[in-house]
Amino acid sequence: MAKRVGMEVSLGVSEAVKVADVDVIAAYPITPQTHIVEHLAELVANGELDAEFIPVESEHSAMSSCVGSSATGARTYTASSSQGLALMHEILYIVPALRLPVVMTVVNRALSGPINIWNDHSDIMSERDIGWVQTFAENGQEAFDLSVHAFRVAEDHSVLLPVIVNLDGFTLSHVVEPFEILDRAEVAKYLPPYKPVQRLDPEHPMTMGAVGIPEVYTEAKKQYEDALVRSKSVVIQAWKEFGDLFGRYYHPVETYKTEGAETLLLTMGSVSETAMTAIDKMREAGKKVGLVRFRLWRPFPFEEFFEAVKGVKTLAVMDRAMSPGGPCGPVAAEVRAALYDQPTRPKVFSFVAGLGGRDVQVSDFEEIVSRAEKYAEKGAPATYDLIGVREI
Repeated sequence: MAKRVGMEVSLGVSEAVKVADVDVIAAYPITPQTHIVEHLAELVANGELDAEFIPVESEHSAMSSCVGSSATGARTYTASSSQGLALMHEILYIVPALRLPVVMTVVNRALSGPINIWNDHSDIMSERDIGWVQTFAENGQEAFDLSVHAFRVAEDHSVLLPVIVNLDGFTLSHVVEPFEILDRAEVAKYLPPYKPVQRLDPEHPMTMGAVGIPEVYTEAKKQYEDALVRSKSVVIQAWKEFGDLFGRYYHPVETYKTEGAETLLLTMGSVSETAMTAIDKMREAGKKVGLVRFRLWRPFPFEEFFEAVKGVKTLAVMDRAMSPGGPCGPVAAEVRAALYDQPTRPKVFSFVAGLGGRDVQVSDFEEIVSRAEKYAEKGAPATYDLIGVREI
């Protein structure tokens, strides 16, 4: 039976992987994801999880091992962050191309330099185009639930693509929160045993990962692009099934107090809960503001996003990653591109905050809304605003 516990969120993710009954975990420690794989190593060593734990020599090797284990039909998991995710970069493209349903937790952390171990989204924004399904958690319960959901989506025979669950480093991963842990019997009602469509087997030889000559490369890319786009319906259906079983429903785009709003904030990750507090405060002061958040990042949820911003005058997008030399943050760039051909659309303004673990406070969101409304009336600078820069 499900039980409510107080637990560090990283360990909660490990418990989700345990009840998903994975077969192989390949991992290399990197702050701040290390607690996840450490706990999984303990669960395997203690006999609480019947799985192979592969302690590899690098993140590149971790993802390479995941490719091998998943190709043989094993339910496979790993986790990474920041520089480790960057080291995986070469292999990350191979996983969806081979249609391998690997699940990975990315505990979001700033990329160097300067060297920084704290949270922002620069690591995952550098990996937007790897072809993985990607979701974002805001709190511990969501981190647990989305981890279970990830296996359900990845292994669906109409998907067969890898899935990343993003959660913010330290500000979420290392926080003790109360949440509900499902047991293995409950999860089994939702997540059936993995039955691979094809796998490496000496008794039935096959080729995987052959060279894509120019005559086939484009078609191969188109094939898993189509699969990624189609996966959205499975993501949504799997969320509905999860909600029907366990009472917690998730959606590709989620909103907060958007009724009658003329200005919306757009956020991703755990900072969204601070943004809700800011929305409450501004609403009490009479401001017509609301909040929209992406739960699903890849594939991009176009229809749900268009519906969420319908009738809004101003959209203030808060990125937690920079695009140096570019006109806006990475999320703002995608939002502007998505809205470009819409007959009516809000004015979109780009703000970057919370880099390298810098606190994002209620007052910062108030400042973002104030600037966005001013820019909507009087015009905006050509590039994004970097919030909270101190004079040196």
